[in-house]
Amino acid sequence: MKRTFTQLTGLAFICILFSMQKPDEWTPLLDKDLSLWENYLSYAHKPGYNGKVPTDKSGTPLAPIGYNRDNAKVFTVVNQPGGPVLRVSGEIYGCLFTKKSYKNYHMKLQVKWGDKKYDPRQDKLRDSGILYHSNGEAGAEYWRSWMLSQEFQIMEGHMGDFWCQANSAIDIRSFQSEGVMNRVADHKQPFAAFKSGADYYCMRAANYESPVGEWTSLELICYEGKSLHIVNGQLAMVLSNSRYITPEGKEVPMISGKIQLQSEAAEVFFRNILIKKINAMPEEYAGLF
Repeated sequence: MKRTFTQLTGLAFICILFSMQKPDEWTPLLDKDLSLWENYLSYAHKPGYNGKVPTDKSGTPLAPIGYNRDNAKVFTVVNQPGGPVLRVSGEIYGCLFTKKSYKNYHMKLQVKWGDKKYDPRQDKLRDSGILYHSNGEAGAEYWRSWMLSQEFQIMEGHMGDFWCQANSAIDIRSFQSEGVMNRVADHKQPFAAFKSGADYYCMRAANYESPVGEWTSLELICYEGKSLHIVNGQLAMVLSNSRYITPEGKEVPMISGKIQLQSEAAEVFFRNILIKKINAMPEEYAGLF
């Protein structure tokens, strides 16, 4: 993705500001112009998608829409009396992603579902997500829509679940799975590895989501490869040893990166997106690691 000198200069200035930011200083990430974000759109996926590049009726592979070409207005801001609200239509798969990378931070936001759903999730739960420690180009995973990253799942009844994205890996305190069952997070259990080809999905400890129509508060705390998924003040998951796996099988630490918000076939709203730099895991959670 090419950038102009002006864009690079502005991005460098944002990076300097965050590096100079003192702990406990919250920085808003959302404004009416989405000035701290870029976007990527891939495809309006159809039922029966198999992970391959979609094709037209003649079998010719289709190109993704690409970077910063949101003519369909998938990502828009609605100005409300309480501040800007981000609307993600969900109609096309893709992401809104921060212009800069972040390391060692506490992020919080509020999320609420809209009414609309699209193929291929018309008969499925509403779905979105926060993808953190995002690196590389978008389109690296199964849906060809997102970067290599770790996922804080946003889904009806499943706020705080985890998914590996592309070749990411991480360890999660969780119950042992059995048969076709998935692991379930529990901060009293030992850490277990999650990676492609093995366990790659973990359910949150419990359903802490707000009632239908109400805002749910989410917090993501990341420090030196450790992370916490927190929903409405309740601990949903404890994660550690964030990394990715190379084609040769080498495990490489992945402890910083951009932040993506997913567009995944469901209308969803975000507000009060805030981030602050931290220089240690909060004391009340440090013992979990």
